[in-house]
Amino acid sequence: MKIKYISLLLAGFFFTINFSGCGYNDLVTQEEAVNSAWSQVENQYQRRADLIPNLVSTVQGVADFEKSTMTEVTDARSKVGSVNITSDDLSDPQKFQQFQQAQDQLSSALSRLLVVAENYPQLKANENFLQLQSQLEGTENRIAVERRRFNEVVQQYNTSVRSFPTLIIAKIFGFGEKQYFKGQEGSDKAPDVKFDFKNEKK
Repeated sequence: MKIKYISLLLAGFFFTINFSGCGYNDLVTQEEAVNSAWSQVENQYQRRADLIPNLVSTVQGVADFEKSTMTEVTDARSKVGSVNITSDDLSDPQKFQQFQQAQDQLSSALSRLLVVAENYPQLKANENFLQLQSQLEGTENRIAVERRRFNEVVQQYNTSVRSFPTLIIAKIFGFGEKQYFKGQEGSDKAPDVKFDFKNEKK
């Protein structure tokens, strides 16, 4: 009886080792790929955040620029700075959603600012503003690229986590599914931009 029990333990041990050899290492590699892709997303978001103070400073030089638009951008940037997420939080739907919502709000605020700026000849002729605008647009494109790449590596990782027999190793060693970036709500509709110079000018 004792020999049978030991044999079962050894069989279970070697079973786990075999699965971990073909599954655990793959999961580690894929999770590291997710973390690396996440770092690139963060880098681009940080690059955008670093550009905003210069943009705000340039736009404030135009005396009659819409105050509410400036407030919206600065508030959204402040909120982004208060919502921190690490690679360990990528499996937490609530934290990930809060992070994405904050970033999406900043994207919307910046889009509105750039649209409103088209109505100000002083800004359209300001070389510094034009350079900042170009850098922001380029950064938004990079963000989109990195988010798409992040979703691709997350899809590969999540597929492994949910597939047999790798899912056994995933459960044993605590590999959870990661969250995806989702399309911004209402992003399929053109923004409704209204100019109210009577109330907004300062």
